[in-house]
Amino acid sequence: MPPPREQPGPANRNRRRPDTMPGGWLWLVILLVLAGFLYFALGFPSAGIIDYSQFMKLAKEGAFKRVVIVGDTRAIGELNDKAEDKLGEAIKRQVRSGRLATSIPGGAQAIPRMTAELDGKVDYRQEQEPGTWIGPLMMLLLPGLILLAIFFFFLLPRFRDPLGGGFLGNYIKSPARRYEKNKSRVTFEDVADMSAAKGELQEIVDFLKSPEKFQRLGAQIPKGVLLIGPPGTGKTLLARAVAGEAGVPFFSISGSEFIQMFVGVGASRVRDMFKTAKENAPCLLFIDEIDAVGRMRGAGVGGGSDEREQTLNQILSEMDGFQPNESVIVIAATNRPDVLDSALLRPGRFDRHVTIDRPTWQGRLDILKVHTRNKPLADDVNLEAIARKTIGMTGADLRNLANEAALLATRHDKSRIDRNDFERAADRVLMGPAREEILTDEAKKQIAYHEAGHALVAWLEPEVEPPQKVTVVPRGRAGGVTFFGFDEDRLHYGESFFKAELATMMGGRAAERLVYGQIFAGAEQDLKQATRRARYMVTHWGMSDRLGPMSFRIGEEHLFLGKEIQEAKDFSEETASVIDEEVQKLLREADQRAYQQLERHRDKLEQLVEALLQKEELHKEEIDAILGTRPPRVGTNHSEAIVASRPAPAVQPA
Repeated sequence: MPPPREQPGPANRNRRRPDTMPGGWLWLVILLVLAGFLYFALGFPSAGIIDYSQFMKLAKEGAFKRVVIVGDTRAIGELNDKAEDKLGEAIKRQVRSGRLATSIPGGAQAIPRMTAELDGKVDYRQEQEPGTWIGPLMMLLLPGLILLAIFFFFLLPRFRDPLGGGFLGNYIKSPARRYEKNKSRVTFEDVADMSAAKGELQEIVDFLKSPEKFQRLGAQIPKGVLLIGPPGTGKTLLARAVAGEAGVPFFSISGSEFIQMFVGVGASRVRDMFKTAKENAPCLLFIDEIDAVGRMRGAGVGGGSDEREQTLNQILSEMDGFQPNESVIVIAATNRPDVLDSALLRPGRFDRHVTIDRPTWQGRLDILKVHTRNKPLADDVNLEAIARKTIGMTGADLRNLANEAALLATRHDKSRIDRNDFERAADRVLMGPAREEILTDEAKKQIAYHEAGHALVAWLEPEVEPPQKVTVVPRGRAGGVTFFGFDEDRLHYGESFFKAELATMMGGRAAERLVYGQIFAGAEQDLKQATRRARYMVTHWGMSDRLGPMSFRIGEEHLFLGKEIQEAKDFSEETASVIDEEVQKLLREADQRAYQQLERHRDKLEQLVEALLQKEELHKEEIDAILGTRPPRVGTNHSEAIVASRPAPAVQPA
């Protein structure tokens, strides 16, 4: 659905009016043309130029009635009526306005000799260069005239603009964009999934529609709602849907737009933004990426005088100053709630926090239906199967997936999008475009052993989900990729799962060691993932007998971005040494476990490698056909699990 059309309003009053421009440019051009005309007209009289010797010969023959020696550089002669007989054809063509001119060789030193030769033969006089004062005067006045013209024709009308579109308006006025309740509005029907989040925000809609119903019982609607979730999950779309449902004006701004190079600009923009919102109440004010301006105070350079902190203080003051009947609700979005200032999160400001997580397979199915409703699909396209396989994708990812599939179908001149287009689009989105590399047979075989090692160990370990796809086609920075399944209904994982997962991560390295008797550099990414997972098992999840049920602060994993934020250690160096030993123990056990699994099932490893070399890609059905029946899962006790974790797909650059 196209975005709502941006309407003119108080928030757009800093736009430049088109009628202030043409007149200013016209007068400035006229001024410059007039100045140039005066300079050239007075400074350089029109006269034909000839050689000095020819000029002096004509003067001695009486062709000139008067000669004017101008300054020290040239002489101008005015021709008389008898001069035509003395001029040759070449000189006649040089005559301009009945005059001829020449340059005086030698400058001022040659003037006495020239006057001596002209004395008695023609009237002459010496004078200053005509218009020589014009040049310096114009050079002195022209910059000032240009500045005055710019001020009067450009800046002054904008300073006087009653709509606030003046020069300073670009800085102190709020750049919030207003979207009216017009055509193509977004409602909850346009937002697939997010039933829990839409239920939380339904109260906001009801309050904006009929605030008296809440005020009758003394209830106060939350002044602010904070939407928390990973990028691409639809936080902005949901905020716009709230405004569309309530039928009120919607103002949108990014947190980074408050911060400028001038001190105090951010606070001024905040004041103007809230003033505009109050004038248009009831309305919604949406601040995207509020962590850009709402970070914890006291942590930046400049302390309390920092421009960002002044802007945050103004936001806190404006939100706390709302009256219950003003019907202005602030909705903010962020994917970094851990860095927001505590004063921003307290009741009275952002009272309600709504978490928007990645959709489940049912949600992904609904989102795919929305993004494919205007695309012709072939009969072999099963959206439910695609939704179940695209684990971890957000709404933005699924929209990109559908668009890439349409582009691939168009590239091959298809009338409809088929299953193969979606599969190739998924590979492109998750791993990047395929690289056209010419690999030697030995290099391709080595990559096949590496990926087959991952797939076989995962298939033999019943705790982890089976491999869904194995490919040896180079994509992105990876020489090959193995995708593992993920059980979305399983929320908690125990120690046995993580040990099996570590063995799976070591499967590619173990296969290379088994077949080639040495270690290759392609296992670098596997080792990084395995080391990080083993360190979490020891330091965060208490899965070490030597250290016991303790948690050690080493790094906190970001809630949504999957990144680790390093923190100061709160334990001794001796404990750090024990942690390293326990991590090494887990990794060595996983490596040995993977090696023994592959050694016992060497025949299945060879079958997988042979199939990969022939087809380059194997899907789950083909893998099951080669390996047979998978060992059943036994001895699992989910009640003892203490953490929920989502294993990432293994991507090995080989």
